Amino acid sequence: MQRKTAADFPPEVLQLFDGYVHGHLSRREFLDRATRYATAGVSATAMLEMLRPNYALANQVARDDSRIKAGYQEYPSPQGSGTMRGYLALPAKGGKSGCVVVIHENRGLNPYIEDVARRLAVEGYVAFAPDALFPAGGYPGDEEKAVAMFAKLDPARRIEDLVAAVPYVKSRPECNGKIGAVGFCFGGGISNVIATRFPDLAAAAPYYGAQPKAEDAAKIKAALVLHYAGNDERLNAGWPAYESALKAAGVQYEMYTYPGTQHGFHNDTTPRYDEAAAKLSWSRTLALFQKHLKG
Repeated sequence: MQRKTAADFPPEVLQLFDGYVHGHLSRREFLDRATRYATAGVSATAMLEMLRPNYALANQVARDDSRIKAGYQEYPSPQGSGTMRGYLALPAKGGKSGCVVVIHENRGLNPYIEDVARRLAVEGYVAFAPDALFPAGGYPGDEEKAVAMFAKLDPARRIEDLVAAVPYVKSRPECNGKIGAVGFCFGGGISNVIATRFPDLAAAAPYYGAQPKAEDAAKIKAALVLHYAGNDERLNAGWPAYESALKAAGVQYEMYTYPGTQHGFHNDTTPRYDEAAAKLSWSRTLALFQKHLKG
C-alpha cells in the first residue's frame, strides 16, 4: 500500500485531526465534522484510521543495532512518590559522550520517540527519553488510551517528572557533562521549559513546541534551534513574543519555519510526515548538538 501523505487529505481534515490529537476534539466530534469532507470511497472513519500513526515505520535504527546499547532505566521522581522510567540509548563503543534528553508528544513514550533516541545514539550521544505515563502504567500501545491517560496526569507533576530526566542523565558515568534537549509537540514545549530551568543546558532543539513566558525566556542560556511547521497557526502565533524575549535576553537562537508542512512533520509514522523537512530539520538539530555537546 502506498504511504499516505498530508496531500491526500483536505486541509480542513488535517486541522480537525490536529484538534483531535491535542484533546480539543473528541473522536465523535472529529468524525462528525470530518464527515462533510468524506467521499464515496473514503469515510470519516477511514480518514481517521489513515491519519493514525503506523509505528511499524518507526524503525530507522533497529532495536538490536550493533552500534548501540539500549534499554529501559528508572530514575527518581522529584515528587517523592516512587520512580520514573525512560528509554536509554547510547553508543556501544563506550566512553563519555554528550547527552540529550528526548521529550515525547502528548501520548507518552511511543516507538517513534524511542527510535529518535536510537538515532541520536548512532550519532554518538547518550540519549534518554523519559515516559510521563510511567506512573500511570506506561505507554499502553494504543494511541487513544495513551492520550486519555496523558490528559489525566497532573500537569505540574508531569512537567517535574520529565524535567528530572536532566539531572539524571547528567549524573550517568557515560555523560561528558554537556547536556542538550530535543522534543516534539508537547515535548517541544517541555524542551523550552528545560532551557528556562537549567542555566547549564548547552543546547535545545524544540520542534513545534509551546513557548515559555517572556520572564522565563530571559533565563535561557542554552543555544537554541527552533523548528516550526508552516501550517500550524496555533503554535506559530506564539513565536513573535518568544522571539522578542530571546532577543532582549541575548539568547543565541536560530528559528526555521518549513513551508507547506503540518504540525508533527518530523514524525515519520503519520501522514503529516514531510520527508524533506524532517531530514533538513534533523540535520540542523545534529549540527547544533555537534557544536555544543561534543568535545
